[in-house]
Amino acid sequence: MSALVEPFRGGAGPYWQRIESGTGVLEPGEHSLRLANEPQAGQRYSNAQVDDYRHLGRSRFPWRPPLTLTVRARFSHERPGGTAGFGFWNEPFLTVGLRAPAFPQAIWFFYASEPSDMPLVMDVPGWGWKASMLDAVRLPFPMLFPLGPLAVPLFRAPALHRRLWPYAQRLMHAAEAPAPGSMTAWRTYRIEWGLTSARFLVDDEVVLAAPEPPRGPLGLVIWMDNRYLVATPQGRLRWGLVATGEKQWLELSDLSVQPWMGT
Repeated sequence: MSALVEPFRGGAGPYWQRIESGTGVLEPGEHSLRLANEPQAGQRYSNAQVDDYRHLGRSRFPWRPPLTLTVRARFSHERPGGTAGFGFWNEPFLTVGLRAPAFPQAIWFFYASEPSDMPLVMDVPGWGWKASMLDAVRLPFPMLFPLGPLAVPLFRAPALHRRLWPYAQRLMHAAEAPAPGSMTAWRTYRIEWGLTSARFLVDDEVVLAAPEPPRGPLGLVIWMDNRYLVATPQGRLRWGLVATGEKQWLELSDLSVQPWMGT
């Protein structure tokens, strides 16, 4: 594992692969990098992204715990349209590269605007700016997944949903918490990804601590796009594109990955 990913100086460094789709554009500065989407009517997919796994098979993704990811970042808007974020995942949905689909693993700061609705944790909205962790690869979830359609009618009853969803949450090793504070202010975000536990911090304040994080290997990704996704326990499933009337961006001034001495 590399001990340090160099801070952004003049844009993404040599570790990164770049994506500029639709109106998405990477805008390097002297000491920062903006991932931007120009205004568009929601008729084509737009994405600005850097990652370090494009041409790798999942078994060769470069990151495993224990490590600490530190990012200093801000957004152009408090509630931009689409999804955005930074952290580690296993790229399960075939967005780049030629791989078989997989159950998702992720440990990251993740944003989704409405009409997205992807609830993972009871009483945490399925949209917004969040610290988020998920490991649906770990057994027994893959074995029980084919039974999911049978559970959908149960989740449509509010009382049963509140009783049953915490069990599903534990099976997916899911944990989430809203990321506090203004999205447009410069903030320091940190993910402490350990072997048996994980912590998410914003400006040195812990916003989420959870056991059993993903084991990896995972890839590092930073992106901003105009997609939305609805996937709820009640069986709602749809996706599409968000129209934006203004340019919007995610800006990073520093990023490092270092060893973590936690557990």
